Amino acid sequence: MAPPLPPSLPLELLERYGHSTHGCAMPTTGLVGDETFTDAQYVAVLECLAKRVEDPLAVYVHVPFCHVRCLYCACTTTVTHSIEKVDQYLDALDHEMELVTERIGRGRQIQQLHVGGGTPNHLNEPQLARLMEIVERHFVLAPNACTSIECNPRRASVGQLELLYGLGFRRISFGVQDLNNDVQRAIGRVQSLNMVRDVFLTARATGFESINLDLVYGLPFQTPSSFQATLDQVLDLGPDRVACFSYAHDPSSRPHQHAIDTAHLPSASEKLALFHSAVRVFTEAGYRWVGLDVFVREDDELFGAQAKGQLYRNAIGYTPMPANQVLAFGPSGIGEVGDALVQNDPDLRQWQRRLNNGEFPIAWGRRMTATDRKRREAILYLMCNLQLPASSAADLDKEYDRLCKEAEHGLVEVSDDGIRVTPQGRYLLRGLCGGPDTLVDWGSSQWRFRVST
Repeated sequence: MAPPLPPSLPLELLERYGHSTHGCAMPTTGLVGDETFTDAQYVAVLECLAKRVEDPLAVYVHVPFCHVRCLYCACTTTVTHSIEKVDQYLDALDHEMELVTERIGRGRQIQQLHVGGGTPNHLNEPQLARLMEIVERHFVLAPNACTSIECNPRRASVGQLELLYGLGFRRISFGVQDLNNDVQRAIGRVQSLNMVRDVFLTARATGFESINLDLVYGLPFQTPSSFQATLDQVLDLGPDRVACFSYAHDPSSRPHQHAIDTAHLPSASEKLALFHSAVRVFTEAGYRWVGLDVFVREDDELFGAQAKGQLYRNAIGYTPMPANQVLAFGPSGIGEVGDALVQNDPDLRQWQRRLNNGEFPIAWGRRMTATDRKRREAILYLMCNLQLPASSAADLDKEYDRLCKEAEHGLVEVSDDGIRVTPQGRYLLRGLCGGPDTLVDWGSSQWRFRVST
């Protein structure tokens, strides 16, 4: 299979569409919109969900802890070595699920469970077991449920991986980021290839059905040759999926990033070249490019869904399952419930305090209108399936016209059937689909909602 042709994109387009946010399970930035979304409004949404017993549900659990703060990180996390602090979080998590299931009914079946962070495997073995006990006390995992967890390979052991598998997780994702020593030292995340390989092979031997490796491009000291070496080493491991995220330097909102020397960051065009290397390497090896920046094997369900025009993306990530009801738990967790987009308070203490007071810890929320939902679904479809039927033009209104104008830059093709993203346009897909009025603001692999006022 031939890889996409190298992009030839004007600097003006790179500057307009090339800025992005490093992907993580739930980014630190919150909803842009109504911070006066009340408990009563959320209860009303949950009560509506209680009546929709046939709706497939997904659950996201955010674990906001790490043993050290990596300098590139954009996720909501806090550094702790206190067992008691984690236990208190689990107490609050249990209470939050109790508040929700009191409204929607305990024992609702869930099709998708994802535990992200932070570093979920920062929890010790009894705490990991308790986390799953809490989930399973309030919900029932469907027989074919997709169960996934994010892990830092530096914290993984044989016993821990066996425990996670025993607890029911069948998909696992390891944050590799880069395997070059200079890059690792610059971002404060040193992990050898041998260590990553040992953890990967242990997970494979343990029986995990799918292993994902995360990479980040645009990091300090990354060069075409060093990143090529990382890509070759990752490819040699043979992961089922690879997510290749874009790093965004934003120390104003992430003060720890001040420790990164901007003189060693690649330019926008250099970043594009790095990503193109990833596209070339993985597609030449038989992987398929899905959505923004995910590469999967040809027999992967995500590629099958995209080929049929049925790929979907919820607050957890890409999925072939129509689980668009996402209940989010933990600090900064983002949910989609009924016609509402909601996000929990990202501050751990505030999140706990509100739960201790018997309140829902919602920081932002918005109930979408029918027009909002149609526009958002249209953009989701374009993002996932790289095309948009002409019948959706009315749903996007002026946004459809904006996208059509990108045909003159070669980013889309327009016909009587609708819009189709070109191979060049794929490199700027995030920007094409992330306009200020689309109700979705895309990060690299995961995303946050944007609610326009």
